[in-house]
Amino acid sequence: MTWRKASFELDARPKLKDGHLLQINMSPLSLSISGLGLATCISPRRPPNSVESIDLDSIVKGKEPATMVSTQFAYRTVKEIGLTEAQPTYAPVSGFEKPTGNLRVGVYSPDGSYFAWASPENVSVVKAEDGAKIATLDVPNVFEIAFSPKGTYVQTWQRPSKAEDGNATKNLQIWDVKSGTLNYEFVQKNQTGWNCQFTFDEKYCARLVTNEVQIFESANMSKGVWNKLRVEGISAFALSPGQNYALASFLPERKGQPARVCVYNVPSFIQPAAQKTFFKADSVKMTWNKLGTSLLVLTQTEVDKTNKNYYGETNLYLLSIAGNFDSRVVLDKEGPIHDVTWSPNSKEFGVVYGYMPAKTTVFNHRANAVISLPLAPRNTIIFSPHARFMILAGFGNLQGTMDIYDTFQNYKKLSTIEASNASVCEWSPDGRMILTATTSPRLRVDNGVKLWHYSGPLIYQEEMTELYAVHWRPQPAELYPLRTALSPAPEVHSSVASAATLAAPQRPAGAYRPPHLRGTSTPTHFKREDEGGARHVMGEDRALNGATNGQRLVPGAHRTVPGAAPAAAAQEQLSKNALKNKKKREAAKKAKEEEQPEEVAVPEPAPAADDAPAAGAEDKKTRALLKKLRAIEELKVRVGKGEKLEDTQIKKIATEDQIRKELAALGWDD
Repeated sequence: MTWRKASFELDARPKLKDGHLLQINMSPLSLSISGLGLATCISPRRPPNSVESIDLDSIVKGKEPATMVSTQFAYRTVKEIGLTEAQPTYAPVSGFEKPTGNLRVGVYSPDGSYFAWASPENVSVVKAEDGAKIATLDVPNVFEIAFSPKGTYVQTWQRPSKAEDGNATKNLQIWDVKSGTLNYEFVQKNQTGWNCQFTFDEKYCARLVTNEVQIFESANMSKGVWNKLRVEGISAFALSPGQNYALASFLPERKGQPARVCVYNVPSFIQPAAQKTFFKADSVKMTWNKLGTSLLVLTQTEVDKTNKNYYGETNLYLLSIAGNFDSRVVLDKEGPIHDVTWSPNSKEFGVVYGYMPAKTTVFNHRANAVISLPLAPRNTIIFSPHARFMILAGFGNLQGTMDIYDTFQNYKKLSTIEASNASVCEWSPDGRMILTATTSPRLRVDNGVKLWHYSGPLIYQEEMTELYAVHWRPQPAELYPLRTALSPAPEVHSSVASAATLAAPQRPAGAYRPPHLRGTSTPTHFKREDEGGARHVMGEDRALNGATNGQRLVPGAHRTVPGAAPAAAAQEQLSKNALKNKKKREAAKKAKEEEQPEEVAVPEPAPAADDAPAAGAEDKKTRALLKKLRAIEELKVRVGKGEKLEDTQIKKIATEDQIRKELAALGWDD
């Protein structure tokens, strides 16, 4: 098979010999190419026997390969925890026995190798691929679990308590995953920021205590603190995820001094490599890019002194680890910062900011605006693992609309997805599917998981009872080669079609019938002639639907009841008390009429017999205009008394001349 022209968006150059593609070497992947256009994908992050064949023709043409590493997601409900394979099977992971009962937490390791959950009795760790049991940690009542980057260590946190001697128990514990042995334990009172942070290679781990950050050697934690950064009043820190050992610290405003963020190279804590000072910062969120070369600092105050925002004031700053660049990110729309996130390429970041409708701008690593998207009610921005696509969505108190953009085509909008009531939104590791979910306790009805293709269609959905959490299994993006062309949507799962059938409302056939008449036959005088009803004859005497002699009875009007006594006879039959009360009512009615001033009678010319309909329409219009004129006179009296009128009432007074002209045209003369 001869390859004349092929485009691969991979971090490697294809090796050619005599026009045949022989091999592509990538880190951490190796692709061995045969002359039939099939590639064998071997990843060092997967077991030795985990080999996947990829149809190379499909990769080049943008189609879905015949065989691809399957994605997976985990969910936790009020009753169970489950692992589900995504496309194409959408079936539970074989070999994984779903735990049931009161399960508080379930998490994947960052490399996707393991999955752990906590029951009231212990913590279980299994292989994410097949559910095989790895270890059972004998630690009860665990509320939080976290893995180290490579899954070597797992941390557990229990609520603070006191031992029998009165001392606080060591409720933060670090375990070796494979052996299930306890490495070290600490006392950790606060649940916020409870876990230790590890470097990318797990060589060091760090934790925050009062006025200092303690650093340990992960393999020798029993030896105690290896090094420490001491800063009076430090409230937060963040280790770099890159291959450089860097640590960012935050010191809030204190005694009139500005807040400060410093970046140090571990273990050189004498002089910071970069720093930035600023005011209006009670708390911060520090976000490193994937390479660990730049740091975004989102600051927030508890109170907005300008009283423009209930949630305080926000600002955004950018620092370079090299110390040669730091800047405040200039945002050109007033209002809070709703979301900020780095692109996986580490060169760009997106910000959603401003009062609704919010503005979205993508900046480069020097805080220069690259592109601004149209204003829209959005508050969330998420990049796909390959940085190819971007979700711009509005969740929370917004409608749940998601716009999908292609960053490779100058942020061209590909589709719009309506994911109402979604509280979870994540890209799949292959960058093609989007997971949304409605979870408890934010919303206890309509809980479930939905999988969408980035082109717009809903591919899979599953309803669940009280869904608390759902997450994709982390997998390296390198396992899923980036296509040059957009891949088509896969086949829709049967769950979507069945749910649509159940959700379609069943409209009753025919006209509405009140409950007490349902199940009975319709009288002929209520049917149309084409339905077998009686023929309608104009002027024919009828007594249908409360009508007599062709005239509909007016509610409240007097009517003659068959067999009843005449009105005079009925009056004679009234009791003495009834007659007395009737006379009282008539006297009160007469007195009320005498108190009311007599209205000037409006002379109405008698119309000719032929002009009766037209004269009736003119009289009706005249009465309406006179009514408006009386209302204007009342408003003028109120103005004379000094009352303040509304704008609509003032405009109404201004129409007086026009009304009088219309009355004069109708022959009215006041």
